[in-house]
Amino acid sequence: MNERPQGPREEAFFAGGCFWGVEHLLQALDGVRSVTSGYMGGRTSNPSYEDVCTGLTGHAETVRVEYDPGRVDYETLAKRFFEIHDPTQVNRQGPDHGEQYRSAVFVRNPDQRRVAEGLIRTLRDRGYRVATTVEDAATFWPAEDHHQDYYVRHGSEPYCHLRVKRFD
Repeated sequence: MNERPQGPREEAFFAGGCFWGVEHLLQALDGVRSVTSGYMGGRTSNPSYEDVCTGLTGHAETVRVEYDPGRVDYETLAKRFFEIHDPTQVNRQGPDHGEQYRSAVFVRNPDQRRVAEGLIRTLRDRGYRVATTVEDAATFWPAEDHHQDYYVRHGSEPYCHLRVKRFD
């Protein structure tokens, strides 16, 4: 939840495995104001990490990205998302397995849907068997405080997220 100075704000929601790595790598982009780890896409209200880990809530570990659209656009964020996790994996990233680790873009409007689906088409045209789903954004439930800014607080780097350039 690394907060930067105020200004115009928009939101984007991405799920790409463990939220710690997605959070860490997206908050490094210029124009990103804050990134919050949490849960989205499930059936349970106000889930805890323990609830989500059971695999019974339907939630995915998700990050909410608040960004300044004058400094970074949604397409740039979405491209980076597709480059910092493996979008071909079904219900897993690295050592983490289960529906809560699925790859999903949760969209807030038709423009975000158009961009996300266009990037998936581009990746498929390049031979990637993309498993990422595009879903309507629902209620975002922030994760517990100890999950926020995990790598910043621990002085380490993500263990299962690595940037692989997939776009020119």
